[in-house]
Amino acid sequence: MNGSILARGFHRAEFEARAERARALMTAHELDGLLVTSEQHVRYFTGFDSQFWASPTRPWFVIVPREGELIAVIPEIGGPVMARTWVDDIRTWPAPVPEDDGVTLLADALKSLPARFGRIGAEMGPEMVLRMPAADFLRIGDMIAPLAFTDGTPVLRGLRGVKSPAEIDKIRHVCQFTSEAFLALPAKLHAGMTEWQACRDMRIEVLQRGADASPYMMGASGPGGYDNIIMGPTQRVIETGDILIIDTGTTFDGYYCDFDRNFAFGKPDDDAKRAHEAVWKATQAGIDAARPGITTTDLWRAMGTVLEEAGSLGNNVGRLGHGLGMQLTEWPSNRPGDDTELVPGMVMTIEPGMEFAPGRMMVHEENIAVTQDGCELLTIRAAPDMPVVG
Repeated sequence: MNGSILARGFHRAEFEARAERARALMTAHELDGLLVTSEQHVRYFTGFDSQFWASPTRPWFVIVPREGELIAVIPEIGGPVMARTWVDDIRTWPAPVPEDDGVTLLADALKSLPARFGRIGAEMGPEMVLRMPAADFLRIGDMIAPLAFTDGTPVLRGLRGVKSPAEIDKIRHVCQFTSEAFLALPAKLHAGMTEWQACRDMRIEVLQRGADASPYMMGASGPGGYDNIIMGPTQRVIETGDILIIDTGTTFDGYYCDFDRNFAFGKPDDDAKRAHEAVWKATQAGIDAARPGITTTDLWRAMGTVLEEAGSLGNNVGRLGHGLGMQLTEWPSNRPGDDTELVPGMVMTIEPGMEFAPGRMMVHEENIAVTQDGCELLTIRAAPDMPVVG
């Protein structure tokens, strides 16, 4: 049941290209360097991939200078692994040392950077994570004066918002075998099982097809619909007449898919059928609209118009899709007022949802990559009719 083989990791040229793009963006935003501390950004720039991020005890730092080569300032325990990456300048300390956990070492490295603008970008904005003690960050800010920290979010968004072909290959791969798992799942579903059992079976399906993990495997059910898309699965027993949604963020080599499928246990009632038809058509409207030059607001409007005409009572999710890549959800959001312009290389979820009766929701989701003249569907498109489990 294993999916086709796709090479893991990236060639050195991929990381060199990322660093070169970062330098250009830093110049445009008047930064002398970037300081990144979160798992996804350390991995993005270096290729350093470790399960040790599950431990919050030690901070990890990578400096991306506007001029010069990357500098890794990391706990000694990570030195041998970082040495396998393309980074040559690796500075370590015997962490954990709470009284000076890399603070002096990092401050010295930052002060050594060629200074033109006097500003260092850090992960300080929306959807960013500063993975170090806040007190240490403030302390380093004092130590590096007159250099000053500022928000590096515009640079980081500009980099990660547009994926390389190699990145899209990985997302496409995980979308394809996860789609195949969804297609195989109905044969394992039956009334009388719990939400947890249904999601366990789905998790087994994706793992057998080559997934590294399924950090997000949400399942919710209810009579004719469900009331949320963020909780579960629970031990609730699924009965005839219920609708089950499974939404998964499954990973391959550090990249996510994020999409869902709905399943009817027995013939769905007319309201549920109409709601599923509406979200399926709204999804198609989003896919058809996605192309370079339109905005996330335009995407929202294309889907929202279909939902409104179908009698939607609202959508408490707050958006109709988002960016996708090394994280389950990334910038931007398909919502009114976001106004991010789509460009080739962006990977997005198309995710219309609606409340179609009090306490009853229906949501549908597919994943796309924006191309030069439209978009590529990365998932295997769901059938217009909801699968019915006997």
